[in-house]
Amino acid sequence: MLLELAGGVALAAWIYLLLGRGGFWLMREAPGAGALPAAAPAVVAVIPARNEALVVARAIGSLAGQRYPGEFHMVLVDDDSADGTAAAARGAAPAGLLDVVTAGRVPKGWTGKLWAAAEGIRAARRFQAEYVLLTDADIVHPPMNLSALVERAGSGSYDMVSFMATLECRTWAERALIPAFVFFFFMLYPPAWIGSLRPRTAAAAGGCILIRRETLERVGGLAAIRGEVIDDCALARAVRRRGGRVWMGLSAGTRSVRGYATWGEIGRMISRSAFAQLRHSAWLLTGTVLGLALTYMVPPALALSGRAPAAVLGACGWLSMSIAYFPALRFYGRSPVWAPLLPVIAAFYAGATIHSAVCYWRGAGGMWKGRVQDGAN
Repeated sequence: MLLELAGGVALAAWIYLLLGRGGFWLMREAPGAGALPAAAPAVVAVIPARNEALVVARAIGSLAGQRYPGEFHMVLVDDDSADGTAAAARGAAPAGLLDVVTAGRVPKGWTGKLWAAAEGIRAARRFQAEYVLLTDADIVHPPMNLSALVERAGSGSYDMVSFMATLECRTWAERALIPAFVFFFFMLYPPAWIGSLRPRTAAAAGGCILIRRETLERVGGLAAIRGEVIDDCALARAVRRRGGRVWMGLSAGTRSVRGYATWGEIGRMISRSAFAQLRHSAWLLTGTVLGLALTYMVPPALALSGRAPAAVLGACGWLSMSIAYFPALRFYGRSPVWAPLLPVIAAFYAGATIHSAVCYWRGAGGMWKGRVQDGAN
């Protein structure tokens, strides 16, 4: 009886996820939004960068190549780099298009990235741009990306729009784990809900965010979220709380060129923010791990048990899970044979989440570029 109950609950969960959560799993790329206004608004891009010499030239070069009819400038913030990041950035931009500033010492209570971005926004004030593009040093933008973001913001009267960049998916670790990263993120934050008026759903993809300068000032700037590890979603929530509208979509052309060669590198990437997502709650951690086990691991276990009718319920749940995961695999060019392996991948993510909590309790959470950004001590 208990096995049948577990199988029924798991199957019901997957039916809800397939039919009742905004179609998050369909992984549809954002359609075109319309046309730019007659006078394209001025935009300034702010790029915080810490030891990004290997990738920053490609990012800056892609921004320099934007086919945008309005005024556009870039401000790169060199956040105490020791690898020639600033020089690499300058070499990739035409004269007059890029300003490079140096971030000051990170004040207490700020994360390093947010402080660097705040320094960049401060330096960008002289341009008096209508929009600020917050983008990472590893994001490569297609030539019409800026136009598409501005069109989207204007067509829907959005205060903040963002593209979920396509991540690198070349190594075995990336092929196994990266499609699931986007799948799980969209499960938490269905794009269809973010663009609607649902008050509780707000999120953004931090590698590529366009926000109205007036809106950013109205929410108190980045100082309002200065200690947040998951800064993109925190900024989206701040905008929503002040009555602003937020939109997020998937983009195949906007790409991250940061690679993750090993399973351990991806595990640390997940671990960096997983426990912060759970608001550092041991109860939420316990519930999340148990929920992952019930939703992802119970169906295949029951399906392989051979004990009907629990095996039938488990097989139906496993099939539903595989159907939901297939579009993410297709988007990343992966074979559908990976779909039934989602329970194993979910177990890896559960382990990374537990690791995130342990790191936090040890005072070493949120480790990024040699900085601890989320610790209990």
